[in-house]
Amino acid sequence: MKFEHLIEINNPANHHIPHLPIEHLWQGLILRAKSPKLFVPHLDECHILETTENTVSRVSHYGTLTVRDTVIFAPLQHIHYLVPPQGEIGASSLKMSLETLGDGVLFVRFLYEDDKCEAANAADAMYDEFRKSAYHEADIDTIRIIREMALEGRFDTPLI
Repeated sequence: MKFEHLIEINNPANHHIPHLPIEHLWQGLILRAKSPKLFVPHLDECHILETTENTVSRVSHYGTLTVRDTVIFAPLQHIHYLVPPQGEIGASSLKMSLETLGDGVLFVRFLYEDDKCEAANAADAMYDEFRKSAYHEADIDTIRIIREMALEGRFDTPLI
């Protein structure tokens, strides 16, 4: 399955969206990778196994489900979550790309991919639509939380 969508971050023509500096957005997206419990309410635990300048390897626990993944950072460009196949889980990925257009317009593109084939029947298709909806809502929540943190001054100093 492949699913992608955009969330508008900044648009000077849209006065209903408060401006979010790209640096604050980036810090928030990094924080989501390094401290996911702030963003994922059903996550029980997340342990960082290894950190380099541009990667984080983690193990996350959702009840009895354990997921290992690696997050790769390309500063101010994209964050790529890679989940290798493990147990009952197939390979999957999430790429969050920052896209700037002229005149101060900024979007985040969320691209989900997994190794699952296209839905073979109506039940699988319905499940895929449910997953897409859940992903979209989670991404809206991520941006909402980042905006709230920015308003609180959380990103006024660099993250460690």
